[in-house]
Amino acid sequence: MTGTWADRWHGPGGYREALAIGAPLMVSMGTMTLMQFTDRVFLGRHSVAEIAASVPAGITSFLFQGFFMGVASCVSVLVAQYAGACRPERVGPALWTGVWFSLAASAILAALAFLGEPLFAWAGHPEAIRALEADYFFILTLGGGFMILSTTLSSYFSGLEKTVPVMLVNLTGAALNIPLDYALIFGRWGAPELGIRGAAMATVAGSAITCLLFIALILRSPEARARHKIASLPRPDPEMLLRLLRIGLPAGVQFFLDILALTGFSLLVGRLGLVALSATNIAFSINSLTYLPIIGMSIATSILVGRSQGQKRPDIAQRATGNILRLSLGWMWGVGLIFVLLPGPLLALFETTPGVAPLPGTPPFADIKDMGVVLLRYVALYSLIDGVSIIYFGALKGAGDTRFVMLTMLVASVGVLILPVWLLVQTGTGGIHGPWLCLTAYIATLAFSFALRFRSGHWQRIKVIEEAPKPAHGACP
Repeated sequence: MTGTWADRWHGPGGYREALAIGAPLMVSMGTMTLMQFTDRVFLGRHSVAEIAASVPAGITSFLFQGFFMGVASCVSVLVAQYAGACRPERVGPALWTGVWFSLAASAILAALAFLGEPLFAWAGHPEAIRALEADYFFILTLGGGFMILSTTLSSYFSGLEKTVPVMLVNLTGAALNIPLDYALIFGRWGAPELGIRGAAMATVAGSAITCLLFIALILRSPEARARHKIASLPRPDPEMLLRLLRIGLPAGVQFFLDILALTGFSLLVGRLGLVALSATNIAFSINSLTYLPIIGMSIATSILVGRSQGQKRPDIAQRATGNILRLSLGWMWGVGLIFVLLPGPLLALFETTPGVAPLPGTPPFADIKDMGVVLLRYVALYSLIDGVSIIYFGALKGAGDTRFVMLTMLVASVGVLILPVWLLVQTGTGGIHGPWLCLTAYIATLAFSFALRFRSGHWQRIKVIEEAPKPAHGACP
């Protein structure tokens, strides 16, 4: 293997296969980015206070959802490994296990929706935005079960490397969500003007529509009915549930810790004042243009590594991971350059519409913009490092090495991010730069740890699925 572009393009795990699976997932995650970005642009133009409230409240809601999403996303690992091992009869039970788990998660999230008000009171945010945060959190969390179920259903398709349907469903959801968002925030086309509450309702409605579309596709699939036995309603499979939880619980805790770290970061930065909070939230919103599409490539990495492990071909898993990493770093470099060269136009998207009176105590947008320019330089700095972290995380997850990822995230989130940022904010040291330098160090720690773990080869010895009781018949799907 000479390592040329042509060599890396062809064959299992090559650029061509990586892009065939990953590009639709990048588009899918891009639609999520577009919905979130548009949502925050609309809110910023409706009220600076609402954009300040939306990111902490949205991240906090996603904190609770994230644990369950992390578990549900591991359905794709089971599906990919069973498909790679030529055992289609186990794909259906894997999906149904995820569905049962999603329904239980929905009930738990509905109960957690009432925690918003005391949480934001504890955070000590300005009183002007606290009620807005509580409203946004309540609606998103109450309807969060749709997001968990959507994750499970999409994992069925992505685990089978059928990522185009995932892309089309998400594109359709975005196409419906964005105008609904606009109507409910601003009160257009006969809808009531609900502001931040309307944004949350539109998000929940978009998730529900996505679920319905995935269900329709699965029920109409001949392969799902004939080979995977999806049409019948089975009772929960305890053995499959244990397999899902064995890899899914660490993945869920990891997802929870990652979001908790960012939530804690946002809440602590909020103590520096509304300018710092608003600038940080806008920078995070713009940052999503970088990392969410790369999460699509991370999912592709998990799929290819999972399939290769099912086939007992770790060499292909290594090749796929290296190729996807190179593609992802190219994306990160390009977008990061835009953040450095064109910060002004990006930040101006969040400026309140002229003529809309700001709420009392709202700072001038010029102050927020000046700080935002500085923060986007930090985003550009850590984007390349973040790409390494995200892709190697996907590789370890596809192999089932989720326990290591969880423990690494626990140590890094507490020791490198939350405690140092808390000390800096409490002592008034470093201004806005101190917390953002800690965030950069946190991402670098994850990238180094995940890369070192993957290169060690320990993941090759992990068993996710059971050995077939007898030789599988027929060709692989």
